[in-house]
Amino acid sequence: MSALDIRNVTKAYGPTTVLDDISLRAESNEFIAFLGPSGCGKTTLLRMVAGLETVDSGQIHIGGQRIDELAPGERGVAMVFQHYALYPHMTIRENMAFGLKNIKISKTEIDARIAEAARILEIEPFLDKKPGQLSGGQKQRVAIGRAIVKKPDIFLFDEPLSNLDAALRMRTRLELAQLRRRLKATMILVTHDQVEAMTLADRIVVMYGRKIQQVGTPMEIYGQPANRFVASFVGSPPMNFMPVTVTGTPSVVTLRDGTVLTTAIANLPESASWELGLRPENVRVNDTGVSAKVEFVERLGERALIYARLSDGTAITAEDVGLSRLTIGDEVHLSIDAQAAHLFDADGRGYHAEAA
Repeated sequence: MSALDIRNVTKAYGPTTVLDDISLRAESNEFIAFLGPSGCGKTTLLRMVAGLETVDSGQIHIGGQRIDELAPGERGVAMVFQHYALYPHMTIRENMAFGLKNIKISKTEIDARIAEAARILEIEPFLDKKPGQLSGGQKQRVAIGRAIVKKPDIFLFDEPLSNLDAALRMRTRLELAQLRRRLKATMILVTHDQVEAMTLADRIVVMYGRKIQQVGTPMEIYGQPANRFVASFVGSPPMNFMPVTVTGTPSVVTLRDGTVLTTAIANLPESASWELGLRPENVRVNDTGVSAKVEFVERLGERALIYARLSDGTAITAEDVGLSRLTIGDEVHLSIDAQAAHLFDADGRGYHAEAA
């Protein structure tokens, strides 16, 4: 069993608290992504699991055993770093063997583990080369291979794809997904890239402001964001937000330009103010609907993003067909799918239609 339990963990550097009473459980063989902006504490949390940072209060358990008081090498984890951390003077084979030699694994077993990892990662031709002879993607595979040969209970990935170009990142993301299926191991990924989190993880842990904001499957995070921060951070382009007044159940909302929309959200509490949240895919260029003026058109091939302003000056992002003929300054009509809308109260708490 390689379940990870993080229990009421707090971490501070001097007077600055970076993690505040964090609790989380990752099940055995689950792939979890820590997602959040720079400075939210996600890497610090990963490093505390690895033993590279101390825990000020709270506990960390793996497979039922408390590990936060153990040395890093005794925790049963292997970490893949953002910058590869390969020894430049050693061959790839020597890099992969180095940690195993330090814990007195036999040469026969080391050779067998390296051969197996090299086969899985398709790096057999590189074993007698040095890191300087490899591309960035090849170096990242070697770094992953060095983790594999340790046969850890948990793999820890600290933004492993951030140094790769866009095309290589996409290919390596696919390789990581395939690797996960082969190894059937618990994996924790730290990333600020929501595409990585959405495509790789079983569950996403969204972090911000020293706290966990939400834990859920990718589509739970996207479709039912717990609060305004999660709604704004997850999704590209970001969700539209606009102030509204709310009446009735299901909730009828009125935009500042006077447009009235009927949402599918019921049983709202009292709040001093409300914001309507709309994903751009739920706002479409149409022959009828809310009037807006185009400020910018982003052409993406299969679709076009239309950045516009309503008559009251509210900014809104909508979608149009890939061959959109719109240009800056055009007057358009936008149809809004109010049944897909979200509402956020004065504290930023999110409310949504009941999931089907």
